Amino acid sequence: MAEAMEKLRIDKYLWAIRIFKTRSLATEACRAGKVKLNGQNVKPSYLVKVGETYQVQKGIERKTLYVTGLLARRGDAKTAVQFYEDRTPEQETYGFKSTFQAPILKRDRGAGRPTKKDRREIDDLQTDWWDEEKKDESGN
Repeated sequence: MAEAMEKLRIDKYLWAIRIFKTRSLATEACRAGKVKLNGQNVKPSYLVKVGETYQVQKGIERKTLYVTGLLARRGDAKTAVQFYEDRTPEQETYGFKSTFQAPILKRDRGAGRPTKKDRREIDDLQTDWWDEEKKDESGN
């Protein structure tokens, strides 16, 4: 399944190592300027070489990938990981993940409408963090 080749298109490579779900999505990303080599946009027909580093943007996520081998066919995830090295800086990785970990206030299903007391507690929870930030800024 892990078939090494000398020539491989970038769109096919990104699809094979499971960065994109379909090859057409990888092609569209290349055409839209989401795949870069040394800051320059890469066409979908660009031939990948071992040792090159690519910057790939997929939605709000940005990855830096170092090519360690060429994979022509899409296989399982364990095999795909052997053909690239993820060199994305840690602060970018954690920054991306932290945007989805914001606290969400949620009531239990079937609890009904909040009472006046519940409403006040909810308002206090939502406004406490805002008031604390303002106090820190003003120095009080």
